[in-house]
Amino acid sequence: MRATEALKEDHRVIERMLRVLFVASQQLQRGEEVDPQIFSKALDFIQNFSDKCHHHKEEDNLFPTLQQRGVPKEGGPIGMMLVEHDEGRQHVREFASALDKYEKGDRSPAVKNGIISHVMSFVQLLSQHIDKEDNILYAIADDVLSAADQADLVHRFHEIEENTIGPGTHERYVKMVDDLERAVQRQSSRT
Repeated sequence: MRATEALKEDHRVIERMLRVLFVASQQLQRGEEVDPQIFSKALDFIQNFSDKCHHHKEEDNLFPTLQQRGVPKEGGPIGMMLVEHDEGRQHVREFASALDKYEKGDRSPAVKNGIISHVMSFVQLLSQHIDKEDNILYAIADDVLSAADQADLVHRFHEIEENTIGPGTHERYVKMVDDLERAVQRQSSRT
């Protein structure tokens, strides 16, 4: 398996969580009560699976290797991806702040709108970001990385999953997405 294929597999799981967040935010926007656990589990997934694990694979492994192979950081796709990672983190911080109030029982329009606006902005940003990585950055990577580079990156990705987020955690997050997909479906069928 190439490193870019492993990263794309992560993307497919992340996209599923983005759909969960989108549906839950739409439900909240329609005035429906949404179980705070849906949002808090999604936040955990974003902070750990998406950022701590997936972005770590990119920022500390793929991007530096691409730079070593001549892909510029500034003025190129790597720099843009880093800017978007930071922009996404800002939306996640704002979402987490609003969610904290929501979990404590504050159902005011300001709190709900904070959740909705930052989740929707994050979903839109990350959906476009994933498309750029899958179709532009990873294509560049496949052109410039040798088979040895790809194998080394895959090895490092496995080490990140084992040492950074822990053995079995990847699978636990995939199951979490499965469970949350069912939870938002049940929520939708009740309304």
